[in-house]
Amino acid sequence: MRTEPISQYDDIVDSRDVIARIAELESDEARDGEDERELNDLRELARAVADCASDWEYGTTLIRDSYFVEYAQELAEDLGVIDSHATWPNDCIDWDKAARELKCDYSVVSWGGIDYWIHC
Repeated sequence: MRTEPISQYDDIVDSRDVIARIAELESDEARDGEDERELNDLRELARAVADCASDWEYGTTLIRDSYFVEYAQELAEDLGVIDSHATWPNDCIDWDKAARELKCDYSVVSWGGIDYWIHC
């Protein structure tokens, strides 16, 4: 089964997908130049988070900086701390501030010039 390419432009990256994609690309003897670049990029990412992500093999999520506000809102909904169907108080919440507060529990990793946040 062929895995999907992973790039620095994905909003969310799961470490298990990175591991699977690296393994696939490493085993593909017929990989082309584009595959080789992707493999090198993914290896760079794995090295960048090696010191921070103790759960790398078991699944850790990387969130693109430009997507982090939406991620914070989705996380609040998933945790049940807000009702995603309610207008109030959701339309009163400063999601930029909520995302900044949430980032206190995350570390930033730069990958190909793009910042991603990872829970450490």
